[in-house]
Amino acid sequence: MKNKKIWITVCAIAVVVLLVWLLSGDKKEEKVTFETAKVERQNIHTSITATGTIEPVTSVTVGTQVSGIVAHLYVDYNSVVKKGQVIAELDKTNLTSELNTAKANLASAQSTLNYQKSNFQRYQTLFDKGLVSANDYENAKLNYEKALESVKSSQQSVNKAQTNLGYATITSPIDGVVLSKAVEEGQTVAASFNTPELFIIAQDLTDMRVIADIDEADIGGVKEGQRVSFTVDAFPDDHFEGQVTQVRQQATTQSNVVTYEVVISAPNKELKLKPGLTANVTIFTMEKDNVIAVPSKALRFTPNEALLQEGQQIEDIEAPAKVWTLDNNTFKAHAVETGTTNGMMTEITSGINEGAEVLVDFTLNNGETAEEQKTTNPFMPRPRNKNNQQKK
Repeated sequence: MKNKKIWITVCAIAVVVLLVWLLSGDKKEEKVTFETAKVERQNIHTSITATGTIEPVTSVTVGTQVSGIVAHLYVDYNSVVKKGQVIAELDKTNLTSELNTAKANLASAQSTLNYQKSNFQRYQTLFDKGLVSANDYENAKLNYEKALESVKSSQQSVNKAQTNLGYATITSPIDGVVLSKAVEEGQTVAASFNTPELFIIAQDLTDMRVIADIDEADIGGVKEGQRVSFTVDAFPDDHFEGQVTQVRQQATTQSNVVTYEVVISAPNKELKLKPGLTANVTIFTMEKDNVIAVPSKALRFTPNEALLQEGQQIEDIEAPAKVWTLDNNTFKAHAVETGTTNGMMTEITSGINEGAEVLVDFTLNNGETAEEQKTTNPFMPRPRNKNNQQKK
C-alpha cells in the first residue's frame, strides 16, 4: 500500500511538471501583417436597383364611336402613319340612311314651319282688327312656335347623323407607328357601352421611357434628374443610359409590398428598345467624382496593444472620426472630417493628406483578422510578440 501511494504521488508530480513545462515553454511567435490603403481620389457612388417596363413616351389608342362592320383597313403592324391619314373605314350604308332620314324629317319640319308661320301672320292681322278671338290667336301662335322648335330639333338630328357618318372614317390622331391592330376587315365592332379598340399608335419610337417600380424603402433617395443605367435581356451586353424624369406619388400595394412608379427617359436612336421589354434598372442616388477618400474600414481600425512589438507605441487622440498611420514604429491617430459614403468608401474632407498610407486591417499568422479577433474569447492568454512584421 505504501509503494502504491508513492507511485501515485510520483505520477502526480510528473504531470504537474509536464504542464508547467508546456505552459512556460517557447511557442511559435504570432506574426502580424498589416493591410494599408492609400488616401487617394475616388468616385463615390450609391445606387438602388429595380425592374421596369419599356414603353413609348406617347401612345394613343384609336377606337370608334359608332358601331358597324369594318369595311377597309389601310394600315398594318409597324405601319408609319401621319396625323389625319385615313387608317380604316366602317361600312357607311346604315349611317348614310340615317342621315337621309334626318334630312327628310328636317324638310318636313321646315314645310310645317312655313305653313304655321303664314297661318300665324293671318291670325295676327285678323286679331288686330278684332275679327278673331284671343283664343284662336293664341293657338295659331303656339302652333308656329312648335313648328319652329321642331325645325331646330330636326336640324340637330341631321348634324348628329353627319357626325356619325364622319366617325365611320377613322384617321390617325398623331404621327407615329402602328404598334397594335385589334380588328380585321369584315369584323363587326359595337360601340354601345364602350369605345372598341382598333389600333395603338406610338408617336416616336426613338424616344422611349422606362416605368420602374421602386420599393418604399428606397423611394426617399430617388429625385428627378438622377442618372440611370439599365440593361435588357434582349441585348445583355449593351448598357443604356437615361435619367429620372418623374417620381409619381401614387403608391401600389401587391402582396403587402408597397412600390412607387418612377419614370426614366430612354433615348432609343438605334431602335433597339422595344415596347414591353423588361429593364433592369440602376438609379444612382448619389454621385461624387474625384474626391479624396479611404476605405470605410480604415475609420473602424484601432491598434491592438497586445500585438505591439518591442519599441512600438501608440499616439491616440480623442476625435469623432480618425484614421491611423504607422510611422517609425508609432501608430499615430489623425482626426479627420468625413463627407459622403457608400459603405465601402468614405470621403475625407480634411485631416490627412492625399497619398498617405492608412491602416485598414491586420491579419495574424493563423489567418485571424481584426474583425474576427473582436469575437475571440477575451479570457484566453495571448502572448506579446517580439518580432512582429509590418507590411505596407
